[in-house]
Amino acid sequence: MQRLYDFLRRHPTGVDTFWAIVLFGLSVAGGAVEQTDGTDELWLVVPVTLLLCATVALRRRMPENMLVLAAVVGVAQLVLNVSTMLADFALLVIVYTVAATGASWARRFGLAAGLLAAPLAQMRWPDSEASALGNVAIAVFQTVPFALAWVLGDSLRTRRAYFAQLEERAARLEKEREAQAKVAVAAERARIARELHDVVAHNVSVMVVQADGAAYVLDAAPDQAKKALETISSTGRQALAEMRRLLGVLRTGEHQEAGEYVPQPDVEQIEELVEQCRGSGLPVDFKIEGTPRPLPSGVELTAYRIVQEALTNTRKHGGPNAGASVRLVYFDDGLGLLVEDDGKGAPHELYEDGGVDGRGHGLIGMRERVGMVGGTLDAGPRPGGGFRISALLPLRPAH
Repeated sequence: MQRLYDFLRRHPTGVDTFWAIVLFGLSVAGGAVEQTDGTDELWLVVPVTLLLCATVALRRRMPENMLVLAAVVGVAQLVLNVSTMLADFALLVIVYTVAATGASWARRFGLAAGLLAAPLAQMRWPDSEASALGNVAIAVFQTVPFALAWVLGDSLRTRRAYFAQLEERAARLEKEREAQAKVAVAAERARIARELHDVVAHNVSVMVVQADGAAYVLDAAPDQAKKALETISSTGRQALAEMRRLLGVLRTGEHQEAGEYVPQPDVEQIEELVEQCRGSGLPVDFKIEGTPRPLPSGVELTAYRIVQEALTNTRKHGGPNAGASVRLVYFDDGLGLLVEDDGKGAPHELYEDGGVDGRGHGLIGMRERVGMVGGTLDAGPRPGGGFRISALLPLRPAH
């Protein structure tokens, strides 16, 4: 049955032609071609029947044209006195068809023709045994099927338009979801690129400082040189591990699964970061004020990266005798972060450009991170030398 149904849907004109042939056969069997009152000629009745059946056969291929043809045939019936017959059922079919699939003018014309067909036929061929009121009642009764056919077709058209709109909306939403997914992927990759910059900038700067120190004390203090080389080795391994994690995400284009990569840095690792900087020769004063509490992961990562970037800047631009201080302050509704150094600092224009390397990757990255968690950032040179970075990161209650 499903195959038959699919076949019929693929050949609508063939189905309509079949019903047109059935209608023609019933009209002939019903005596449509016989003379009814001595005025209907066979040579007029047969072509009228064929034309009406043709409107049924071609109604879905050219509905507007078939409506005009049916109207012309109906007028010809009135003029030539070819009384109503079974083939006139085609008028109901074409009115329904144009209401469902025709143009707007065809729908209006079909409604008007359908409402006028029965009254005009009743006026042309009144029932001699009925009174004038009876003929009016007959005309109204015969008009109802035309009105119902038009309403049914118009309802079908409205329903199809509604489903087409739903399909279009679903397709549009699907495209929007795909676009949003692409935007999310791009944002994630941009975030990973910033992570990669932080990793490279911090760890490479530590390795450079340690390498310079090792070269300086290699002959005079071999033990210190050995310790510096060990720091370079461990820092390099750490940088490699983080770079593999980040580049692995960029290469696959997929979000990291739980347990697939190492966890993101958090506030507790800031102390390890400070110790690492101290080991590289940068004096850092680190203090925590307030009562530590669990923080959102985004806030913890942002705090860690700000401290990492600030200490990297101090090492690169602070000069040989620079020192730094890091303060973490837990407020009731936020985490305060203050990183200062007393070095000679980089030119003020360099920071105004948004990055310590003159390419916009330093302070711009900090501001983006702080903005992502809804915080504020204030950065600039200190009076008398050095640089200050102050950030306030809001805390959201855990759910």
